[in-house]
Amino acid sequence: MDIDQALNAFTMLGARWVLWLLVALSVIGVTVAIERAVFLATSRDDVGRIQRELRRLLIIGDLERARRRLEESPSFEARIAAAGLQARGAGSAEERMAGESALSRLKMEQSLTYLGTLGSNAPFVGLLGTVIGIIGAFHELGGGLGQVSSGLMVEIGEALVATAVGLLVALPAVASYNLFQRIIKTRLGRADALGREVLAYFKGRDEAAPEAAE
Repeated sequence: MDIDQALNAFTMLGARWVLWLLVALSVIGVTVAIERAVFLATSRDDVGRIQRELRRLLIIGDLERARRRLEESPSFEARIAAAGLQARGAGSAEERMAGESALSRLKMEQSLTYLGTLGSNAPFVGLLGTVIGIIGAFHELGGGLGQVSSGLMVEIGEALVATAVGLLVALPAVASYNLFQRIIKTRLGRADALGREVLAYFKGRDEAAPEAAE
């Protein structure tokens, strides 16, 4: 079989398989979006309240209670700050929190690549179905000596629907991807604010040590 015959056989499959492919991809996309939404929702906490409590505990120097308070929280923000409290100084605390922040970002962004890829490429998959369907319609039109039949109109309809379905699949995927990225960016920003409380504590302690020695 040469390449022309292979391409003709491929186009004769019609656009219906592309529609089913888009439906399957959209189902996976919805599953990923729901899983990420649940994951991010169950790891939330009142970071403002945690920050106030952490600041109070660090001011009185109760480092152990501050650690326990952060470990009680399910949030990534508290986990990042807790990594800093395990250090002995401002420099090492900053490095520990940077490492934990990178790991937290990876966990929060898990599977989001699929949504971004789906949103970028679903319209092209739909367009492929449209092209295949139009080619098949032209073949049927040629075989029917130029007469328009009901089967021809069905093929043209399926071809055009493929592009529409591709867009319908892409739009929610792109919206979900952007929303999750915004949430992750916000949470990492809150984690940075919480981590600065830890850095302020260590820097204040380091500055006070030479004065006490004098």
